Amino acid sequence: MKRVLVAAMHHESNSFNPITAGEDDFKVIYGADIFSNLRENDSVTGIIKTLQGAGYEVIPTVFARAVPNGEIDYDFYCRIKDEIINGAQAAQAEAPIDAITLSLHGSMRVRKQGEAEGYFLEELRSIFPDIPIFSSLDMHATMTQRMHDYCDGFVGYKCAPHTDCFETGEQAAKMTIATLENGARAKSAWVRVPILIAGEQSETSVEPMVELINALRAVEKKPGIMAASYLMGFPWADNEDSSVAVYVVADGDPKLAQTEAVALAELIWARKNEFKFHTETYEEQKALDVAFAAVEEGKLPIYISDSGDNPTAGSSSDCTGFLKLLMADARTKNLSKPVLYGGIYDPIATKQCEGKVGDTITLTFGAKFDTVTSSPITATGIVKSYVKDWSGSGLVKSDLALFSSCGVDIVLAEAHVGYTVPELFAALGVDPKEVEIVVCKLGYLTQQHKVVAKRSIMALTKGSTNEDLKALDYKQVKRPIFPLDNDLEYDVLDNLMAK
Repeated sequence: MKRVLVAAMHHESNSFNPITAGEDDFKVIYGADIFSNLRENDSVTGIIKTLQGAGYEVIPTVFARAVPNGEIDYDFYCRIKDEIINGAQAAQAEAPIDAITLSLHGSMRVRKQGEAEGYFLEELRSIFPDIPIFSSLDMHATMTQRMHDYCDGFVGYKCAPHTDCFETGEQAAKMTIATLENGARAKSAWVRVPILIAGEQSETSVEPMVELINALRAVEKKPGIMAASYLMGFPWADNEDSSVAVYVVADGDPKLAQTEAVALAELIWARKNEFKFHTETYEEQKALDVAFAAVEEGKLPIYISDSGDNPTAGSSSDCTGFLKLLMADARTKNLSKPVLYGGIYDPIATKQCEGKVGDTITLTFGAKFDTVTSSPITATGIVKSYVKDWSGSGLVKSDLALFSSCGVDIVLAEAHVGYTVPELFAALGVDPKEVEIVVCKLGYLTQQHKVVAKRSIMALTKGSTNEDLKALDYKQVKRPIFPLDNDLEYDVLDNLMAK
C-alpha cells in the first residue's frame, strides 16, 4: 500500500491589518483527529477521500486554519511548520513515504519572514528530494518563485465564492495518483501578470471571470494537461510578489505547459479593464441613502456590506466608521426593527456583556487594533443576548454579545470571526429574514446570505480591505502594476517561468 503524507496551512494574511495572528486565532488539528473533522466543502477532505478511495494509506500530520487576519506570528508559524516536518520525518522512519499532498492557501505571510508556503516547501523538499509533492491552493494565492521551485504541481480553486474546495483537493490528489500509478511527470509553468484585483471584482459567476474560468476548464480537457489555474493574488498584502499569476501543469511536456500558460496570461491581460464591482456599490453615505429608500419598497431584508473592514479578507474587524454613520442617522431609529450589524471584534467589550443580558450598560468598543482608520464608540444600550464559545464556522470558538444602541443591534465578538453565515445572528436570537437592514463586514455576500437577502449593496468603507486599491499605501509591490499604474507595457514571455 502506497503511503501519502498530508498536511494543511490556510491563512490569508493582510499586511495592512496591524494585528499579528497567532495560536489563539487558529484551529489546529493533529494527526488522526482530522478523520473525524472532515468538512463537506474542504480541500483537505477532497485530498483524503480521494487518496483513500485509491487504496492509499493517508499519513496525517498537522492541519492549521484561521479566519484571514494580519500577518502570522513568526514563532507560531515555525512551530506549525516544524510539527509538520517532524511528523513527516517520523513517518518516514517507520516506512517510506511515497508522496506528499498538501492543502495550502498561497497568500499566508509571516512577520519577519514574508511568504510562508515557499519556505515551508523549500524545507520539505530538502528532506524529501525525490518524492512527488503536490498541493491545492486558494484562488487568491500569490505565486512565488520559491513555491514554484519546490513543488511539483499546484491547482487552485476555480469558484469565487469558493464552492469547489473539495473538487480542488480531489484534483491535487489525482495528480499525486497519476504520478505514482501512471508514471506522470509533472512539468509546470507560471506567468506573472501585473494586475491587482480585489476579490469583489472577480466573482466567477460574472464576466470576465466566466470566460476566464471556462478557458481554464477547456485547457484542462486537453491531452497532457494535469491542471490549469488563475491565481488571482491578494491585493491587501503589500509585498513584491503581489500580482495575478497563471499556473499550468502538464504531464512530461514543459513546452505544452508554457504554451498554455502564455495563452491564458494573454487572455486575462486583455480583459483587465473589464473587472468591476457587480454588486450595487456606493460610497458610505449614499449606500445608507439607497438602503433606507429601498426599505420603503418593502422587499426585505436589505443587506449592506461594510467592505472596508472585512475580516474574511483579513481586516481587523474593529473599524467603527460605518457603524457611527448608522447610529447617528435619524432614519435608523425609525425602522420597525433594529438594524442588525455584524460586527465588531473587541474581546474586552464582549466580555463586559457577559452575565448582563437584559441590563442597560454603557460600553466603549471598537478601534482596539486599527487605531488609524477609526476611533472607539462609547454608547449606552441593552445587552440583548450572550453566547459562549460559538463556533459555527468550525474554526476558533468565540463568545458573542448582542448589544443594542441607537437603533442598531451590534454583534460584539471576543475572537476574530467572519460574518459569513446567518446562523451567527440566529445564535444570538435574531433572524436576519425578520429585519429590514442587515450590515455584514463582507465584500460580496456568501451564498448563505444571498439566499436571505432581497437586495445587496456594497458600501465602500474604510479599513484594511479598502476596495479602492489606489488609496492604499503600497511600498513593496513591484511597479508598474495595473490599476495603480496605467499605460504600462507588458510582455507575457518576459514573465514566463518554467521548470
